[in-house]
Amino acid sequence: MPEPRYKRIILKLSGEALLGERDYGIDTNVIKTIASEVADVRGLGVDVAVVIGGGNIFRGVSASAEGMDRVTADYVGMLATVINSLVLQDALEKKGVHTRVMSAIEMKELAEPYIRRRAIRHLEKGRAVIFAAGTGNPYFTTDTAASLRAMEIKADVIMKGTKVDGVYDRDPVKFKDARRYESLKYIDVLKMGLKVMDTTAVSLCMDNNLPIVVFDIKRRGNLERIVRGEEIGTVVTS
Repeated sequence: MPEPRYKRIILKLSGEALLGERDYGIDTNVIKTIASEVADVRGLGVDVAVVIGGGNIFRGVSASAEGMDRVTADYVGMLATVINSLVLQDALEKKGVHTRVMSAIEMKELAEPYIRRRAIRHLEKGRAVIFAAGTGNPYFTTDTAASLRAMEIKADVIMKGTKVDGVYDRDPVKFKDARRYESLKYIDVLKMGLKVMDTTAVSLCMDNNLPIVVFDIKRRGNLERIVRGEEIGTVVTS
């Protein structure tokens, strides 16, 4: 059996990925499936960290557009990511994966404060780590948080799990003739305005030469197949 291609990964999940067939909240079947995927990858000896958005519960940008103060809205969105993180932690530990939630906003009763060296130590001890509350700052998305944390813990790759099987030139749900890219360069993502991650996150990955793999998180086994080296989804590199 071949050695895993990656030794340490960050799995980036949007809050919407947790909806499943719901219009709001968390689909427990989706959470269980994601937990199983992470458990399988941990079983290969790969270090796994996770960053989750909060859009299934609250979107700061949308609330701001409706008149709410942007900074307040963003902080509420960060709290939504903590809810998602705790639910995923529970699911992971039911799969036998020791997990720590580390929050960029201090809330000692629920999560550890984010400390880079402690996060790395958790990973070295075989624990999964979930980074909650984004960067802890308004105006920054959880995409940017995933890129930042990936640099800090020296991850080999960001794996962005989505509802589609890669990056397309336009919305494949609305346009049946949409074309999927097997690979892209960071600069092309920025020039074409492709919705891989936000521009700050992509720029940070480009500056530090960190690959991004965009794949379908709904298909069971995809995460493990990518870790083992299979060409799945869209790869963004230099």
